[in-house]
Amino acid sequence: MHIIETYFECGGFDHRFIQGGTSVYLWNLSRSMAAQGHRVSIVTPAHGRLDDLRRLHELETLPYRDQYELPLVLDPQTWGEGFPAEVRIPLTTTAHRLRLEGVDLYFLSNDLLDQLPDSFYPPYHAKGRDLVFFKPLGYQVDSIRFIREQFADERAVVHAHEPYYHYLMPAAFRDDPSKHVVGTVQSNMPITKKVYRPKVERLLEFLGGAAAPVPDPVPPLDPHGSVMSGYQQLTHLHYEYGPDHVGVYDLMAEHADLVDFLSPGHQEFYTDFADTPFEQLFTRLPVYRTVRRNAHKSFVGGCAVGDAWTSGRLPQADRASVLGGLGLDPELPTFFHNARYAVNHKGQLELFRAVDRVLGEGLRANFVLRCISDAGIADPYPHQVAARYPDRIHLEWERVDEKRIAEYAVSADFCLFPSKFEMDTFLIAQGEAMAAGAVPIATAQLGMAHFGHVADPLHGPDADRATGFAVNRSFTEDDPLLVDALAERIRAAARLLREQPEQYRRLSANAVANARGFTWERAADQHLAAFTRLWDGRTPELTVERLLRHGWFDLLPAEAWPGHGEQIAAAAARLGDAEVYRRCRDLDADTARTLFEAAWARADFARCEQTADTAPDLRARLDGRCRTGDGRVEYRMPQAERVELVTAAPAVGGRGQVAVHRLERVGGVFTGPLPESEDQELHLLLTLGSGRTAWDSVRRG
Repeated sequence: MHIIETYFECGGFDHRFIQGGTSVYLWNLSRSMAAQGHRVSIVTPAHGRLDDLRRLHELETLPYRDQYELPLVLDPQTWGEGFPAEVRIPLTTTAHRLRLEGVDLYFLSNDLLDQLPDSFYPPYHAKGRDLVFFKPLGYQVDSIRFIREQFADERAVVHAHEPYYHYLMPAAFRDDPSKHVVGTVQSNMPITKKVYRPKVERLLEFLGGAAAPVPDPVPPLDPHGSVMSGYQQLTHLHYEYGPDHVGVYDLMAEHADLVDFLSPGHQEFYTDFADTPFEQLFTRLPVYRTVRRNAHKSFVGGCAVGDAWTSGRLPQADRASVLGGLGLDPELPTFFHNARYAVNHKGQLELFRAVDRVLGEGLRANFVLRCISDAGIADPYPHQVAARYPDRIHLEWERVDEKRIAEYAVSADFCLFPSKFEMDTFLIAQGEAMAAGAVPIATAQLGMAHFGHVADPLHGPDADRATGFAVNRSFTEDDPLLVDALAERIRAAARLLREQPEQYRRLSANAVANARGFTWERAADQHLAAFTRLWDGRTPELTVERLLRHGWFDLLPAEAWPGHGEQIAAAAARLGDAEVYRRCRDLDADTARTLFEAAWARADFARCEQTADTAPDLRARLDGRCRTGDGRVEYRMPQAERVELVTAAPAVGGRGQVAVHRLERVGGVFTGPLPESEDQELHLLLTLGSGRTAWDSVRRG
């Protein structure tokens, strides 16, 4: 089988040509598939580094020369009067081949692709100002043209990565019977990310034989939908665009043969956004239909932890020397954090607040905190915390070699990964620390769930396999609930190491076994299994189990109802869905109450309505959950940890805005002043003790 890997960068074979983690992933996956006897080619830009490649490696220049003009239709709302409606960039593309470990790497070079040799990626501020912003788009066009010319009618799987960097490719190859296209969702970029539709239409026309995007307009939102949409600007899950834009995920999913994810939780999250502030709005958007139409295409190809970590060939580290060299006490419990400096993504503000709190309370522990940033850490707060406890905290932001990171990990007892907003899709750094024996304290993000940290690792149902401690995931900036949870878990972890060392050793051994199972050979096997099914012409199917997991009862085929009645009823009971349950089982008063309680526990009030009238107390509880009067609001939800009243605010830049009013909690009752508004609905966002977030809409009065 011939597999053509393609992404905006692939220098993972040499650290001097790496900018992002996808580059490392792509190289390791490619060489692992080649090691199993498959022909693997990589197509990627040279980024102006041909001279370096020639100096360091045996680079061959191919007799490939492609002269053309790249047509770009510009969005006038972005590019303004200083640019014409369409520009044409004259380009001459050459190709250069490097052969390593059984993989052929093809580097494409022209005046556009060779810009930004130090950073590769255009800075966001180039948008609307500098045509270098379109370098990733030029890469797509050049890669399509090169693959068509170089591999012509050769049958191949084209494995492209990250929808934003390959949204033209599935449409361009859709009608080519020799090319099977697999698109990988590499990060949790908002699924509603869009680009200017006329630009896409013009490029697909230019490429010839490519499918045009199908319009799927966003329906008008009611006031509650508008508030939910405006709030998403704070969650990093969704942004609003005008009607002249088209979704990059839609372009990829509609035309690709398969859609690849890095972990089971990553696939699950990106399919239904369950329990997040985006879930209810998502079901109202056209992309929801796209996901459901194409869910049968998705599979988990997986990711991996590096060979040195999974093989156990880590450098020997003397804990006393490593920690003592950092000014820390090697006799104390040691917690390790290793991530790029990304305050919201990595939960680092909450991490520093939690560390500040526990050390201020007198906890005797070390914290080795790596927040990697080439520009340093501008926020004074992390530096202030480190300065308060110089013999307990080592803070660094410089890049160091893998040997040093391994020494930190081997010398640590616990690792801290409080990532937020479900932006992680695998989290290699957590796997590395666990492979060295560090017990994780991490958020219960679905994209990290494969690492086995759970809410109760000592006595819970998954205790036998548990690797460490989970805290509820967060979709709130500067989240006090996450600070509280982290501080509690850090205290509990230090206590466990001191008082129950045998339980600590069990969790550490589980962590090692779990993380070392994520090898590149395993990831290659999973990808190749999916590619082989595609190669053999086997059409993927959406299983009943998958439909039930997402609550897509309306997509169940007719024959599934009699054959899977028990499973359907169980799924309906889990969600509190009485209408579905009735199709499988009789609904008596006791069962109706059970279903109501299930829906109530999830704050799913639409499903509560289905059974509320089966008992007066249920109706009274549902109708009485929110009351207003004397300029105040009172909301009753004992299982909630936080209730926020969200109101619409004037739009900025065409995007809806909101104001968030956090209600004060007194027991299970939340209360606060009622903001003035012409809106006759109250829009409330609930954060439950389970970690689920849900919206409620209640009439004023």
